[in-house]
Amino acid sequence: MQLLLDGEAHALTRKAVELALDGDTTALRMCLDRIAPPRRERGAPFKLPPVRDAADLAGAMTAIIAATGNGAISADEAGRLARLIEIFLRAVDTRDFERRLQGLENHLLGAPN
Repeated sequence: MQLLLDGEAHALTRKAVELALDGDTTALRMCLDRIAPPRRERGAPFKLPPVRDAADLAGAMTAIIAATGNGAISADEAGRLARLIEIFLRAVDTRDFERRLQGLENHLLGAPN
């Protein structure tokens, strides 16, 4: 069945467009959904403060909580943003751990820092 449909893709697409242009609302909706599919998520309607290091994380979380409290973003959106903060924190922790480990190894081996 897939091979048959693939062979007729151009003709089927042309027919759907013709039906849409003739006012068939189902065909019109189908065509428009292909041109611009419905957005699953919207952009967060507030500006998150810049986060450059761990010291900036508290300010970012404060902004997320405030935006949720005043209805600018939903709890789901806040959860996704908080998850980004958590991932960033883990990356900072990993980087810091690597630096400390390298420093200890250098110290134990007598190498300069």
